[in-house]
Amino acid sequence: MMADFKAFIAKGNVMDLAVAVIIGAAFGKIVSSLTDDVIMPIVGWIFGGADFSNYFILLSTPESYTGSPSDYVALKEAGAAMIGYGAFVTAAINFVILAFIIFLLVRYTKKVLAEFENKPPEEKPAGPTELDLLKEIRDELKKRG
Repeated sequence: MMADFKAFIAKGNVMDLAVAVIIGAAFGKIVSSLTDDVIMPIVGWIFGGADFSNYFILLSTPESYTGSPSDYVALKEAGAAMIGYGAFVTAAINFVILAFIIFLLVRYTKKVLAEFENKPPEEKPAGPTELDLLKEIRDELKKRG
């Protein structure tokens, strides 16, 4: 059973998948940072708020909550009922960016593969034929004899 498992893990597809998952997770963090640290502050600035993820609709607060009714993090920690549409918009934009980048990568890969598949095989330079070689041998023998 262990030998079968080693053979399964050693297959190229499994290793390729493992590498893809690890790179995808790291790439997801990069896109999240791009969204959270670059794009959403610009969107928030355009719409008049410095932090777009703090946009929410407060439905109710716990009776024991004494903090600010505009502090999203504190309300969330206290278990307040609210609709965090700013965080949802941030996640949606993050998804669209990630999906677009993956689309570009797949498109580029398909283009490269299509060029590779349509490329005619390289032909070896044509050497002398058997007849040409026989003629050379004949001529060489005539010179010597």
